[in-house]
Amino acid sequence: QMEITARLTGDAKVITVKNDKQVVNFNVAINDNYKAKGSNEVTKVVTYVQCDYWVNHAIAQYLTKGTLVELQGRIGVNAYTGKEGEAKASLTFHVNTIKLHGKAKANDETPVMVNAAVDAVPADDLPF
Repeated sequence: QMEITARLTGDAKVITVKNDKQVVNFNVAINDNYKAKGSNEVTKVVTYVQCDYWVNHAIAQYLTKGTLVELQGRIGVNAYTGKEGEAKASLTFHVNTIKLHGKAKANDETPVMVNAAVDAVPADDLPF
């Protein structure tokens, strides 16, 4: 179990899969920065992560571009071969808990709290 805080890069989508189960798919960007040893220059790093959430598809209406979210779950790596035959990989975060911290106000990075009911499901009941 791990936790990440990130911002959605686009609106979430609800997809119906086998047996009429619904999954919420969305992407987030994790922003970080650091200073190299002996340097005053700040380097910004952005990591993009694909997310899936199986617990309650009703949350999708709140998962819109720019929303700051705190996610708990487990991470997975998808390795594949690109069109040119090159090795590629992507990260998927299998989310089991979502806390919404809202969108930033216009011209301000201060988050606005959003209240949304999210059903908690024991880890044993998750489909993965």
